[in-house]
Amino acid sequence: MEKYAVVICGGGSTYTPDMLELLCFAQKDFPLRKVVIYDSNEERQRKIGEYGKILFRDYYEDVEFSYTSDKEEAFRDIDFAFVQIRAGGINLRSSDEKIPYRYNCIGQETCGAGGLSYGIRSVPEMIQLITDIRAFSPDSWIINYSNPAAIVAEATKRVFPNDRKIINICDMPTQIMDSYLPLVNKKRSDVEPRYAGLNHYGWFTGLIDKKTGVDVLPEILDICVNETDTVKKQLNEMYIGDKHWGSTFQEHLNMILDYPYSLPNTYCLYYLYPDTCYSHYNEDFTRSDEVISGRGSNVEKYCDSIIKLGKMKETEFDLGIHINNNGNDVSNVTSSTIAYNDVHAPYLIELAISIINNSHDICLVMVENNGIVPNLDHGMMLEIACRIGKYGVEPLHVGEVLTFEKGLLENQYASEKLLVDAIFEENYQKLLQAFTINRIVVDTDRAKNMIDDFIKVNGDYWPNFK
Repeated sequence: MEKYAVVICGGGSTYTPDMLELLCFAQKDFPLRKVVIYDSNEERQRKIGEYGKILFRDYYEDVEFSYTSDKEEAFRDIDFAFVQIRAGGINLRSSDEKIPYRYNCIGQETCGAGGLSYGIRSVPEMIQLITDIRAFSPDSWIINYSNPAAIVAEATKRVFPNDRKIINICDMPTQIMDSYLPLVNKKRSDVEPRYAGLNHYGWFTGLIDKKTGVDVLPEILDICVNETDTVKKQLNEMYIGDKHWGSTFQEHLNMILDYPYSLPNTYCLYYLYPDTCYSHYNEDFTRSDEVISGRGSNVEKYCDSIIKLGKMKETEFDLGIHINNNGNDVSNVTSSTIAYNDVHAPYLIELAISIINNSHDICLVMVENNGIVPNLDHGMMLEIACRIGKYGVEPLHVGEVLTFEKGLLENQYASEKLLVDAIFEENYQKLLQAFTINRIVVDTDRAKNMIDDFIKVNGDYWPNFK
């Protein structure tokens, strides 16, 4: 039986414990010989690395586990690189979110001005990371989760145009499926999605039952429209422990009621309801503060507790029951860590399993349009349904999108394309255009003011735009 070597880039991420645990859950389907976590700042990942040693010793002892900040040690002889880096760390994410609020604008890490700022930092780091991985493992699969994924995908397609083993994905559509499929007594593994748009800016157009071939999306939308109170209650129960996502999905349901012909991505809220989204936070407290005090703190305490015990088996953190009951369906596994993220890691592992088994499962992946949606820009990096196997990504034809979606997507792609042009050319004019055309920014003076502030806080993370 072939066994695989995996590196997780961004080892200090609060999502890493979930991912490490799921690799233990999935050992029947995704057999491993080596797992490495890598972070450019070894101290940032040390605690998670020490936790990982205990985890693999207790539950997957024949796997070689390590953590490092050395590129060759991390990237040599690996089969899969799972990438979840955050260029500039949580502090610059905080600036991305807070600066726009100074100018009466939404501050969000992937949408609007904050997303553009983050993209400027992410593009050079992603290109360097892929170059480093290719230097030591030229044939490995690189599966990128790093945000802002649409901007990263636009940049990497230009620098690595013929590399079919670079795959950009996002877990948000997965969370949406997991939230609404229970309305028709289905789970994600029961359906094949149909979806079209940009990353964080798309719409489900179908959810096809694998057994019957029936599209269950119309039934879901009908339930949302005609049994709204029941759906609200179910969403409340699903997210009872998470205030952010609980309120997000209540607003998401309202968006469905306004546009009841498809199932939108939750991030469409930022573009279609900017006034409501603006009211969620302020310069003194944004989503990054919520994450630091919530998931970040909880994951740190979780790792500290296990490191102090020196073991997980026969403790309150014992994962044995989850591993033994795994079966063969990773999508049924619920992460048991204090992070409580049930889609981030499973979706990534499901995609890797589809590759190694050449099973051609349908996943949502970012690919260049090239006629997939004929009435959208040919070069647009679409997030759409693709079959995944050993050859790579084979996109499904979508057909034309409606005028409303076309207008929104072309506007957003123009912003993202101009931003990547600006990064590669160090061109201030295109930078200003990218910010100004963005639907959340819209004003030239506001764009100039925010850019000035971003230049000050980002320092060497940004090019010297001229």
